[in-house]
Amino acid sequence: MKRNFRKYRTLIYITIAIISTEVFLRLLLGLGNPVLSQADPYTGYRFQANQKLFRFRKRIEYNQYSQRSEPINPQKPQGVLRILMIGDSILNGGSPTDQQQIISEIFKSKLLAAKHPVEVLNASAGSWGIGNHLGYLREFGTFNSDVVILEIGTNDLAQPTSTSAPVGNDPNFPTHPPLLAIQEAWTRYTWPRLSKIFQIGSAPSDFPLTPSSVEPDRQFQQNMQLLKTTVQLVRIQKIPIFVLFVPELSNLVPSSNSPKYKLEFIQQLRFLQVPLIDAESEWSTLPSKKVETLFRDGIHPNEVGNQALANLLFQQVSPIFHKQ
Repeated sequence: MKRNFRKYRTLIYITIAIISTEVFLRLLLGLGNPVLSQADPYTGYRFQANQKLFRFRKRIEYNQYSQRSEPINPQKPQGVLRILMIGDSILNGGSPTDQQQIISEIFKSKLLAAKHPVEVLNASAGSWGIGNHLGYLREFGTFNSDVVILEIGTNDLAQPTSTSAPVGNDPNFPTHPPLLAIQEAWTRYTWPRLSKIFQIGSAPSDFPLTPSSVEPDRQFQQNMQLLKTTVQLVRIQKIPIFVLFVPELSNLVPSSNSPKYKLEFIQQLRFLQVPLIDAESEWSTLPSKKVETLFRDGIHPNEVGNQALANLLFQQVSPIFHKQ
């Protein structure tokens, strides 16, 4: 017996280590159970419906319309205000952000505290552009919302509309769970970081890479046409529409550096008579050290930044509810 144990001891120890690692990754980190995506002819891609899971100790939930929100009734409940927000990874928050700390949920909490019965719907996905926003509205409509808010960031101004190409191919766009949590840990997190260290691959990211245009000037003009169509689609239903502009960290630090195309973007919004909630303008007067506390990386606000954005939304959007 002892001789047999010694013979297989290494194999037994390796098996125990693998099982222990698998259990640890699943129970404590939520690996092996990623948020799943699907290709879509309107939006390029969106998150699969009805997902509820924990990742890195963060709660993530998607409802029946691929919104990072709790399930909703298609018909707006009587006496309840409904706000539809559409955006990219900034609005979505991704796995690093708990459900209660995304912009839409903080905004909702502020409205509820102000005695406004409200639902705030979060239709978003990493690297969605202005064309993807329009696609979502064409596919699902406005849900009889009282207000529509488009979240647009610096990258979005000249970003092409994202397609379904990465779905099932990019590790950030899985269509089904991996067999093992260890498998996901290696392919999605460990290997990309090792590739970066040894300079044999691209840098890892919590979000898919934003597509870029070889002709940014032309792409910007196309995006402004897409924005105009989006506004018209919402206005036909007599719904107020706002734009929330979120800058990159480099637009503010070490000094204010307004992004290319923003002036023309503002002119387009004025022509369309769409109110702009401009986080860049609000944050440009803050000290650099303060601004840095608002971002998780060069693009995405952290929980503190989300709180600041929700404050801006509350200040500029909630007054219209007092008029109703």
